[in-house]
Amino acid sequence: MKALITFKYTDEEFKSLKELGYEIIFKEERDISFSDDMKDVDMMVCFNPFDKIDISMLPNLKWIQLLSAGINQVPVEKVLNQNIILTNNRGGYSIPIAEWIILKTLEMYKNSKEFYEKQSKKHWKSDTSLLEVYGKTIGFIGTGSIAQEAAKRFEGFGVNIIGINSSGKKAEYFHQCFSIDKINEVVNQWDVLIVAAPYTKKTHHLVNQDIFNNMKDGSYLINIARGSIIDENALIQNLKSGKIKKAALDVFEVEPLPENSPLWNMDNVIISPHNSWASEMNFKRRYEIAYKNMKRYINKEELINIIDLKRGY
Repeated sequence: MKALITFKYTDEEFKSLKELGYEIIFKEERDISFSDDMKDVDMMVCFNPFDKIDISMLPNLKWIQLLSAGINQVPVEKVLNQNIILTNNRGGYSIPIAEWIILKTLEMYKNSKEFYEKQSKKHWKSDTSLLEVYGKTIGFIGTGSIAQEAAKRFEGFGVNIIGINSSGKKAEYFHQCFSIDKINEVVNQWDVLIVAAPYTKKTHHLVNQDIFNNMKDGSYLINIARGSIIDENALIQNLKSGKIKKAALDVFEVEPLPENSPLWNMDNVIISPHNSWASEMNFKRRYEIAYKNMKRYINKEELINIIDLKRGY
C-alpha cells in the first residue's frame, strides 16, 4: 500500500505509519509537483496540493485524507469521477475554535477592545455599558463538531442555545435545532449569531440582507467558518448602521483581507487572520486522525469522517 503524505510529521510518526504496512512518499506540499513515483499511490494525506497535482494522473488513488476540516479546496468532480473516498479532519480543530468563539463573545460583551485601546493611551475611564452573556440566546448556523464544542462551553453561562442545520436534526448541547428553511423564523430570537457551517454552493451568501433584516437590532455576529457564507458588503452596511452592534471575524471573502477593506477601520469589528484553529495540540491531532484512518484502511475497516460529496458537503 503506497501513501503520499504532504505534511511533515516527526521521524517517529512516519516510522509508526510505515509500521502499519505503508510505503510512504513524503513531498513538501508547498514545493510539490507531479513525479513518476506518485503514479501508483493508493492514498494521500494532505491539505491542498490540488492546484499543483492533477489527481486524474493518479489512476490508483482510492482515498484522500484531508488534514483540514474544510473541503472547498477539493476538485470534487475528479474525486467523484474516480470514485475516491474523501475524509477530513473533522474535530481536529474544534476545541481551539470553540474556545475562540467563547473568547470573542465575552470580549464583545465586555468591551475588551475598547479597554485595550484605553490602556495603550494610559486612559483611566470606567465603562458602565458592559453586558452579561447570562440569559442571552446564542444561535449557531451549523451544528457540527465545532458548534457542539462551543455549545458545551456556553452551557455554563446560562444561555439558550439554538442551532440551524440542513434537516433540523437534534445536536448535542443544543436546546433546540431547526432546519435551514426555518432560519428567518428563528434568527430574530438570537442575541449572537455564530457561523459554523461548511461552505458549499448552498451556503454561499447564506447570511445575506434578508437574514440581517430579520435579526434583532444590536445583534452580535461571529464567523469562524468561511468568509463567503456571509455577504460581506451587506455585513459592512449593517455594521455601519448598528443593526449588527459588533462582529468578530476570523474569515473573509478574500484572504488576506485587502488593505482597503472598510472592516479594518471599524471600531465595532474584531479581526483575526484565519487563526482561530491554532493551538499547541494541532500537530498531535493531525497525526492522530491520519494514523487512525490509515490503520483502519489497511485493515479494511470503515473510515471515520467520510465526506458524502454527492450530498454537496
